[in-house]
Amino acid sequence: MSNFSFAPRLFSELRHYNKEKFAADLMAGLIVGIVALPLAIAFGIASGVSPSQGILTAIIGGFLVSALGGSRVQIGGPTGAFIVIIYGIVSNPELGLSGLMIATMLAGLFLILLGVCRLGTIIKFIPYPIVVGFTSGIAVTIFTTQIKDLFGLTIDGKLPGDFLSKWVVYFQHFHTVDWITTAMGILSIAVIALTPKVSKKIPGSLVAIVLMTVAGYFLNAANLGFHITTIGDQFGEIKATIPELQVPNLTWESVKSLLPTAMVIAVLGAIESLLSATVADGVCGDHHNSNQELIGQGVANLCTPLFGGIPCTGAIARTMTNINNGGRTPVAGIIHAAVLLVIFLVLMPLAAYIPMACLAGVLVIVSYNMSGWRTFLQLMKNPKSDIIVLFMTFFLTVIFDLTIAIEVGLLVACLLFMRRMAETTQIKVIADEIDPNDETDAVVHEEHLIIPEGVEVYEINGPYFFGIANKFEELMSAMNDHPKVRVIRMRRVPFIDSTGIHNLQNLCEMSHREGTHIVLSGVTPNVYNVLEHNGFCQLLGKDHICPNINVALERAASIVKRG
Repeated sequence: MSNFSFAPRLFSELRHYNKEKFAADLMAGLIVGIVALPLAIAFGIASGVSPSQGILTAIIGGFLVSALGGSRVQIGGPTGAFIVIIYGIVSNPELGLSGLMIATMLAGLFLILLGVCRLGTIIKFIPYPIVVGFTSGIAVTIFTTQIKDLFGLTIDGKLPGDFLSKWVVYFQHFHTVDWITTAMGILSIAVIALTPKVSKKIPGSLVAIVLMTVAGYFLNAANLGFHITTIGDQFGEIKATIPELQVPNLTWESVKSLLPTAMVIAVLGAIESLLSATVADGVCGDHHNSNQELIGQGVANLCTPLFGGIPCTGAIARTMTNINNGGRTPVAGIIHAAVLLVIFLVLMPLAAYIPMACLAGVLVIVSYNMSGWRTFLQLMKNPKSDIIVLFMTFFLTVIFDLTIAIEVGLLVACLLFMRRMAETTQIKVIADEIDPNDETDAVVHEEHLIIPEGVEVYEINGPYFFGIANKFEELMSAMNDHPKVRVIRMRRVPFIDSTGIHNLQNLCEMSHREGTHIVLSGVTPNVYNVLEHNGFCQLLGKDHICPNINVALERAASIVKRG
């Protein structure tokens, strides 16, 4: 933490900024701002908040991520990953929007703390099957939330919060399908899917929204005996005003209840932002500062809720759009936020005419792209432990919620990893003699080392941690003998934990009572430092810790002769 320095990428990029870079950033910022507009509206509505809150998140969060982050090209804003969490908080009558504000700000503090403590790289150690599992689960959940608007179902009252209950209600009301609304939703999906084949620079979601909004306006105005539900029907008049600063009413009870959710928001935001930045690095040949990126994300999530915003993070699709259109510095992200601000202040009232079926179509495409089904199928070829973690995280995300999914997924992944590590660590007894020619991949042609009578040699291959410590004790008990000297070869032990040290201490004490000496051979410098720091070397005696097996056997032979 002492080496930490606050160094947003924007500051270093501005030192060598010029007109050419600004021209490229301006064009990229304009295009990304237009691409971000329909997504911000759709993510806001799907999360259970207003479209204005979705756009404000893209404006404020997008500006702060670019201004204070550690990537040249990262674009921040609301993303589909947070929809499930936000909707769960907002739909809870005991939490609501104030609970969302507190959870988001706590998540922002966690992200800043992670960055300041230089823990940005730790996020990368979260197992890939967990990331794929909860991402695919979120995609299925997003798709599920859009069925009502996509098919125009008439459902009285509020939809249930859980996955299975939602589908029960859908099947019970499927006879109320509105075929005009369904046609508009399916047509929106087709337009979004086919637009890239015509032009890759024009966002298909924007084309679909413009076409469907115009069509919906004229169809509703024609009074043909049906009505296409729009954003205005659901949210009323949309005002283009930036809300006043709001300060949450913090209580210890609210903080305590929202802490697990806030941590999930922080972890999810960190994973998605760093994943997006890493992908961007590979495309534009850069290297982002992960700790500074977390600080930028943290500040964005700390400030955005004060103006009614929702959680935000780095968005892979918008970041790639930025790169593909020439954006090379954080200025492009700032311009993208400015473009959204102008659209918000000037054109926001027109958003009331956007059909809900069209937004449902946008989110169906988002959920499809987010599902990563090809990666999901590819992981099915991996070891069984990875498949178990993948399916467990996926089903827990879909059926229960993301908080449980990540917690259980990480726990199971850790347990399976420890089991795998324990299985790879081998403990064996070497009898009679040691053949140096079998001990290395080099040809040494040395004479066999004879193990003196009254001496046993054990070898540990792999980490000596709590997962295998008991295995060593069980092997000792199974031998059921009392040699004069036990030599323990540790040349292939990369590390030892407190349980392993405790196990060795017990072995020394037990052996001492039985009149058996313990000699360690080939202890690596890292393991030796740990043993010395814990006082084990003084307990055993430094003359009983030998650099290699030759010296260890000589030491053992002298102990046997001494009697």
